[in-house]
Amino acid sequence: MSELLPLSAVIGDRTYRIKVEPTDEAAVRQTLKLINDKIVELKSIYVGKDMQDYISMTLLWFATQPTQTASTTDDSEIKKGIQLLEQLVDAELKQR
Repeated sequence: MSELLPLSAVIGDRTYRIKVEPTDEAAVRQTLKLINDKIVELKSIYVGKDMQDYISMTLLWFATQPTQTASTTDDSEIKKGIQLLEQLVDAELKQR
């Protein structure tokens, strides 16, 4: 098991100390950048709101975005793997 990596996560005007897996560090930093960029964008559109409003609007925007974690090539590879497993199970059952 790998050690968790401590990070300072800045969201809006607050800093949060979090710990992440080293393999997740780049994704967390990219997500934090995306969140803070969206906050800046919303601040330019909705002048005069407080930071909590910007964070809430960003959370709503982020939660409604389609996920981009799986691509179609990943799906086809998963399907091929499942088909292979089915063939192995079928072959084993036929031998019994």
